[in-house]
Amino acid sequence: MKRREMTAIDLFCGAGGLSEGLRQAGFDVRAGSDFNEAAGATFERTHRDAKFLGGPIQDLAVDDFLRAARLRVGELDVLTGGPPCQAYSVYNHKRGMGDARSTLFREYLRIVEGLMPRWVVMENVTGITSAGSGEALRAIVEGFTNLGYRIEWRVLRAEEYGVPQERRRFVFMGNRTGEPIVWPEPTHGPGLKPLITVYDAISDLPILHNGEASVGHDYTSEPRTEYQTELREGSTGVFNHAAPRLANINMQRMKHIPQGGSWRDVPVDLLPRGMQAARRCDHTKRYGRLQWDRQSSTILTKCDIHWGAYIHPEQNRSLTVREAARFQSFPDWFVFEGSQTDQFVQVGNAVPPILGRQLGLALQSGSERVRKAA
Repeated sequence: MKRREMTAIDLFCGAGGLSEGLRQAGFDVRAGSDFNEAAGATFERTHRDAKFLGGPIQDLAVDDFLRAARLRVGELDVLTGGPPCQAYSVYNHKRGMGDARSTLFREYLRIVEGLMPRWVVMENVTGITSAGSGEALRAIVEGFTNLGYRIEWRVLRAEEYGVPQERRRFVFMGNRTGEPIVWPEPTHGPGLKPLITVYDAISDLPILHNGEASVGHDYTSEPRTEYQTELREGSTGVFNHAAPRLANINMQRMKHIPQGGSWRDVPVDLLPRGMQAARRCDHTKRYGRLQWDRQSSTILTKCDIHWGAYIHPEQNRSLTVREAARFQSFPDWFVFEGSQTDQFVQVGNAVPPILGRQLGLALQSGSERVRKAA
């Protein structure tokens, strides 16, 4: 007997990285919601079988989601979501429960209570464990428990699942049905498949100069790795591949930085004034150049070379949106809408689709065990 597709709704979906991963795992993604208009345009373009609900989640009723997903209360298999993480991020020096975004998880719980899905999956940055002295973590667990869900949580390392990037995500997973909670087993690392590298991810993309955009969207070489072959499948070309234009002073700085190097390799007189007296142990990845044989550093909502390792391994320029998307494991046909700034935000906020796929397969595994035992 053919297995029924599990249904999913994605709250705070952004461009839809987690949704795309679930779809790759065989899920029927029925709807997504987000406040960001550019992300919504991307979601609608790339998830044509799903209904997008825009605007503040506070303005959306449970019935809006039920109508969009064509389901009744209790029928949804999985409700996923990642409430905005900036309030918990270690990169936000004012992080904590005082940030208005930090309580948006209560909106997630409101929708859970109304929909009563079988499964819930919530992801966030690892800083959620310490923000507000752990208040957010305790409130989330208590909220799920009060609704009848058994919850587990783990920190997942994206690179251990085939994502070419050092990225940590805090994931809650649970259900109200008593099904076993199965976590995805790592596929890459010591004793497993080799970690996917920067070379594996972007070495086939067209060469660009500072401020230059790829013309015609044509691939200029054949795929050089299995990873590139997978991400190019179904795409008609290279999109969102344009190098942000950097000032001349940054071009001078980059000439001194080798692969794996950083601001420490830049002559002091070329450094920003505020960094000229910095201790050598400070600003570890500022003006960092990526290495072909390593993983990318964490992709943030802007790949600004002043704040991290976002210089191309060989070309004297910063990363493009497409390169950031490759490091996040988005397929090449996945085109991002909005301004270049909007696009970087969408990519940086996303759950890597490959990680989402592994989570989806784990969810199916837990349900499959119950069906076989019945």
